Parts: sequence; structure tokens; C-alpha cells
Amino acid sequence: MSGRQEVLAPGPSTAEGDSSSPARRQVDPAADPGDMVDEARLRPRRLAEFLGQPQLTEHLHIVLEAARRRGQAVDHLLFAGPPGLGKTTMAGIAAAEMGVGLRVTSGPALARSGDLAAILTDLQPGDVLFIDEIHRLPRPVEEVLYPAMEDFQLDILIGKGPTARSIRLDLPRFTLVGATTRIGLLTGPLRDRFGFLGRLDLYDPVSLAGIVRRAAGILNVAVDDGGATEIATRSRGTPRIANRLLRRVRDYVEVRAEGAITAMLAAQGLELFGVDHLGLDKVDRAILDALCVRFCGRPVGLVTLAQCVGEEPDTVEDAYEPFLLQQGLIQRTPRGRVATANAYSHLGVPGTPEPPAPVARLW
Repeated sequence: MSGRQEVLAPGPSTAEGDSSSPARRQVDPAADPGDMVDEARLRPRRLAEFLGQPQLTEHLHIVLEAARRRGQAVDHLLFAGPPGLGKTTMAGIAAAEMGVGLRVTSGPALARSGDLAAILTDLQPGDVLFIDEIHRLPRPVEEVLYPAMEDFQLDILIGKGPTARSIRLDLPRFTLVGATTRIGLLTGPLRDRFGFLGRLDLYDPVSLAGIVRRAAGILNVAVDDGGATEIATRSRGTPRIANRLLRRVRDYVEVRAEGAITAMLAAQGLELFGVDHLGLDKVDRAILDALCVRFCGRPVGLVTLAQCVGEEPDTVEDAYEPFLLQQGLIQRTPRGRVATANAYSHLGVPGTPEPPAPVARLW
């Protein structure tokens, strides 16, 4: 089978500090192996361990408990939201709560319909098939999913030309869990076949502080409430970033200080690594500097802005702009991106944002 795949047979929930796992995961050779192991250990294995997203977890608990009482496979689940909020974790939790196996792949990895057919025919009754970035499935592969999701059957074409014939194979009842960062790119027929849609939102600082304290306990790092809160407020509402910042502060304290992570040490460590009190990094501040200083508050096009900060336009639009917009630091206008008064205040530079151009009215 091609692509990123993982088989997990969840058993009883392990202790938080136990690094053993039945998962077989392919790792990126360019990634830090220590961080990859830490990230796997920090993921909750049960719904009771998941912090934040209270409405979503309550809905998911009802869906899983009802299926477990009926002795049936769970309805197909679709999780949508920005990266790093726990969509993959939710898939693992669904499999663990139901006591079934988990098979993991991704939309770009399923280049041919035969790749998906091989995975589907290898599933056991009740198994969870998780497809990350499901909106990137090729259309021929997506069409194979339609009868598999609705009727639990797989259509296979044998032969070519006039002698070709189609046979239909029965599949075990399984649960498809899809994750997407861009739900608008999902086709209507695929989206409508999911029985449950869960939207993950950015986390509030209180939930993130709890996630930091839990992760610190797993990593055997001493952190007080002030230190956890300081890390949480700079994590852009994302648990993945919170865990990453915790590891960097841990490194800073081990080298430059000693004892527990306090608010002061967390602030010093994160400032050293270029993360300010709003969670902005070097590229974020370069975007604001280009808008406020280099172009003196005038509207700037996306391509020009990307060239100024040395990034691709798609990267600026997808990775940096959403958070800057949410924080009220930039605005999108018909003439380009402009900085707001909050951006000038954050950078500490004088200036006034250019007022938006009046909209022409056609009578």
C-alpha cells in the first residue's frame, strides 16, 4: 500500500507517562525524532483526557456511547478546523473508545482507486479508517468511497474493453473518519455521506493552560500556573503550538535557569525564540513591519507582501494571514492588505492606517 499509513489496535488507556504504543508510524526523516515521540505521547488516548472543545466532545461522547450500546460501528465522522487542533487525535480517540483498530492514510497518498480498494478490503468489522486532508482526494478515488460509505460495498472493474465486467464486493461495516482544513473544498456528495460533522475552533487560554500542565506532567517538566498561562497565551489558540512552545521553554530553563517554569522564565524563553506576547513570530512581525513601515500604511497586494517577507503567497495567505486577521492586526480590502491601528500599537511605531476607500454605489 502506498502513502502514510498506520495501524493501531487500541487497548486499555495507558498511563500518561508511558511511551510504549502499539502504533507503527512512518516519520519524516527531516523532523526532530525527539519532538515526534513527544507529540505522540502528548496526544490524549481517551475522550475523558481531551481538554477543550466541550460542545464537540459532548456530542462525540453521545454518538460513540450510542453506537457502543447498540453494538454497531459508529457513523462516519468528519472533523474540520485549522491545523493543530486535534482532528487526528479525535480519530484515535474514536477507535480507542470503541475498542477497534485504526488505519491512517491521507488524501494525497491515495493517488489511485486501487490504493483505496486495497485498504478497504483489508479492514476488519468495526475498524476506523482515518483519511487526513480528505478534501485532496482525487475524484476517481472519491467515487470509490460513495458505495463503500453508504452500502459497505466495493465496485471493481475486471478486464478491459467489451469483455470488462463489474463485480461488487461486500465490505465489513467500518467507520470513515475524515479530517479537513478546508471544508469548502469537499464535494457535496462526499460531505453529505458523513453522519456527524464536528467543527474544531481555536482554544481559549484556560483550556490551553490545562493542556500545557498535562503535557508538562507527561514530559516530567515542572511548571507553575503562571508559566502554563504565559505559554498558553502565546500559543495562537492551538494545542500543537502550545506543546511545541512548552518544549522550547523546557530547553531554555534547562540551559539558562533552573527549577520550575514560571511566568517570568516562560516569557524570557519565548522572547528568546522570537515569540512575542501575542504569539506572533518573526514572519508575522515582518508582515506588519512591511505594511506599517515600508509601505507607510498603504494597501499592499498579496504577491508583493509575500516577496517582502520571503515567503510564497499561498504560505502567507494560509499560514499567517488568518491569525493576523483574527487578532485585528490587518484587514483585507479590494486594493490589498492594510494594517490596523492595533498593528501600529503592537509594533510601537507612529502612524495612522490609511482609511478604506469609499465604496462606489451604483443606482
